Amino acid sequence: MTRLFDHLQLGDIALSNRVIMAPMTRSRAEAGAVPTALMVEYYRQRASAGLIVSEGIAPSPHGIGYCRTPGIYNSEQVVGWHRVTDAVHQAGGRIVAQIMHCGRVGSRLNKPADARTVAPSAVRAAGMVHTDVAGMQNHDLPRSLALEEIQGVVDEYAAATRNALAAGFDGVELHCTSGYLPMQFMATNTNLRTDSYGGSVHNRVRFVIETLEAMVGVAGDRVGMRICPGNPFNDVIDPEPAATYGALLSGSAHLNLTYLHVIRSPLEDFDAFGFAHEHFKGPLILNDGFDGASASQALAEGCGAAISFARHFIGNPDLVRRLREGLPLNDFDSKTLYTPGSAGYTDYPCAPT
Repeated sequence: MTRLFDHLQLGDIALSNRVIMAPMTRSRAEAGAVPTALMVEYYRQRASAGLIVSEGIAPSPHGIGYCRTPGIYNSEQVVGWHRVTDAVHQAGGRIVAQIMHCGRVGSRLNKPADARTVAPSAVRAAGMVHTDVAGMQNHDLPRSLALEEIQGVVDEYAAATRNALAAGFDGVELHCTSGYLPMQFMATNTNLRTDSYGGSVHNRVRFVIETLEAMVGVAGDRVGMRICPGNPFNDVIDPEPAATYGALLSGSAHLNLTYLHVIRSPLEDFDAFGFAHEHFKGPLILNDGFDGASASQALAEGCGAAISFARHFIGNPDLVRRLREGLPLNDFDSKTLYTPGSAGYTDYPCAPT
């Protein structure tokens, strides 16, 4: 029987337990999208996780959407991330970089001055986004990527993967949900293209498969992907998630991805975990709504190889110990999720020994 605190091998990455820290945007990077000393401490505190998946990291200036989010496209950022990975490794942990290109989601006010907002098609996302300089703003109207530009974006992901390995990350994860660029290519309301990247489901998943191929070409058996079929976040509509994600998983099967990180679908009639188990032959990391008891039960029943936790890791840097010993969990302050500074970030206490 698989247990939450058993060791796990994910490709070339050896995990001491199956409690995974899910990626969470926390908006603590400094100007220039550079990781800070505060971020080093935040990740170090949580290094008892079997694996940390970092917050979303932009592969290029164009991939930034939100304020104070980090990148991994220049040497200063690589140095900053190396401080993070060194701290995690010295504490006995493992960490992978989640590569996140926001595409049409975000504001030019959160980007470097020469960065562009690009997407499969020139369709503005509904809703607004916070900026530090002007408060809430409409999402930018993106510029549609020209056919000859798409390979350049794929190359940005490959370069980000190369930089992540140079920064000491144990691997990389492609962020393929939450309405960001990969999902924008897959969804029918955000991809209106009539060329080889639009129209049929196989064309719409092409960008994601080519991106994964590029990342695997750099990192080999150290590449995972995160999905959430049916997720409408950031104004994406996928009326046929089974067809879309079936095409994606079958089309990327030759890559033998290190793991698939699956978020519970918001669709009541769609079992994302069961679907992933049927269509993906590698290890599954399951996410959303788990506590210690339900996580242990899911592993015991063979539903997945590991369970990722997000909110519980915010207020509980020692979550692994608390789960193992049945200790009560701290609550977290939702008002400080994205605010600058240490409050609600690195000041949550560990349980007394």
